[in-house]
Amino acid sequence: MASRCPAVGVVTVKTEPLQITTELPGRTSAYRIAEVRPQVSGIILKRNFKEGSDIEAGVSLYQIDPATYQAAYDSAKGDLAKAQAAANIAQLTVNRYQKLLGTQYISKQEYDQALADAQQANAAVTAAKAAVETARINLAYTKVTSPISGRIGKSNVTEGALVQNGQATALATVQQLDPIYVDVTQSSNDFLRLKQELANGTLKQENGKAKVSLITSDGIKFPQDGTLEFSDVTVDQTTGSITLRAIFPNPDHTLLPGMFVRARLEEGLNPNAILVPQQGVTRTPRGDATVLVVGADDKVETRPIVASQAIAISGW
Repeated sequence: MASRCPAVGVVTVKTEPLQITTELPGRTSAYRIAEVRPQVSGIILKRNFKEGSDIEAGVSLYQIDPATYQAAYDSAKGDLAKAQAAANIAQLTVNRYQKLLGTQYISKQEYDQALADAQQANAAVTAAKAAVETARINLAYTKVTSPISGRIGKSNVTEGALVQNGQATALATVQQLDPIYVDVTQSSNDFLRLKQELANGTLKQENGKAKVSLITSDGIKFPQDGTLEFSDVTVDQTTGSITLRAIFPNPDHTLLPGMFVRARLEEGLNPNAILVPQQGVTRTPRGDATVLVVGADDKVETRPIVASQAIAISGW
């Protein structure tokens, strides 16, 4: 009696829409970073913030001794008053000479000289106003404020320190944490493949942006979803990878710059994907993927396939 062939299971496959996702390692980085530096020189009188606290844009961070700048401002205002008084006298002289012009009491040359003196006096007023504004700005700069809202780090100076206008060392650094960036890398080959599939319509994205979810280092899914913002136009020559940047809402400041995370990137929708069970795929010695296909005559034949990626589906 001939032995029976062993029974095997078969699965009918068909095309169906499939959301393509990729999980990539990455690190968080601040949305904006502002290094606070003095714009005038002087002695730090007071620090007005707590290190590590959240601050608003425009809040005072340091107070530089304003005494010399206040004196310069007051002096500039005095010079302006003197220039305005001189300009008033010069204009009165012009008005008086103008009435006498054409008489024997004043010559045309004397009138022209008075007119030139008045114009020169008015120019001196303009210069004095500019000096007052410069002194006012320098006085305002003695109050060092934060250019952005965010979390401020440690202070690099203490009360009594001498700071210089434009110094290289920042007084402190403010980082905006909401929203926050997540920088991940992807191989250039995968990036070019995805770009081609998006161009020919194989993959589709919603509203032109790819959705991104985040897994923190402790394995917990971050409650806020983000979107892919841009891809780096250059390729890292040592790794052959391209940098991708996603942006996430971070209202509770749960994510901090420098944290290691895993980004789950929804690259797009493949409307005609074919799903095959993992156990139904075998590899040749060369590494090519193949499956066994049952034909119309119930005969089995081996066919090569292109396997793109493995995904987890319940029931398989």
